[in-house]
Amino acid sequence: MPFHAGPELDRFTAATAGAGAVVSFTGIVRDVAAGLTAMEIEHYPGMTERAVTAMAETARDRWGLSGVLVIHRYGILDAGTPIMMVATAAQHRAAAFESAEFLMDYLKSRAPFWKKELTREGAKWVAATDEDEAALGRW
Repeated sequence: MPFHAGPELDRFTAATAGAGAVVSFTGIVRDVAAGLTAMEIEHYPGMTERAVTAMAETARDRWGLSGVLVIHRYGILDAGTPIMMVATAAQHRAAAFESAEFLMDYLKSRAPFWKKELTREGAKWVAATDEDEAALGRW
């Protein structure tokens, strides 16, 4: 289901009153200039929700967060549209930034989503890159 980052962030921020910092990131399906027309995201609903919830709870505990928001779309998503959003709230900005980066790295490489890039030339499954794996090594 589509989402709009602004209203999502407004609701999240209002629900985390008292936090000293809120950090958010919205990922966008790459644009047509990069050759992509759409991305197809597949998942197993129960498994995916449990895995993402567990990682959000890990971030909450590790960084002492007062709030965590993770939205990840699935299905066929047109180029230029939002694919995911992460928001974290903490007493201090370092915890908010680090936990958001942690969650983004996890979603990119470990969350149980299967991604297929759709181009004018055809389709191909997306595999985690060495850079994606290295990013996880920070945590």
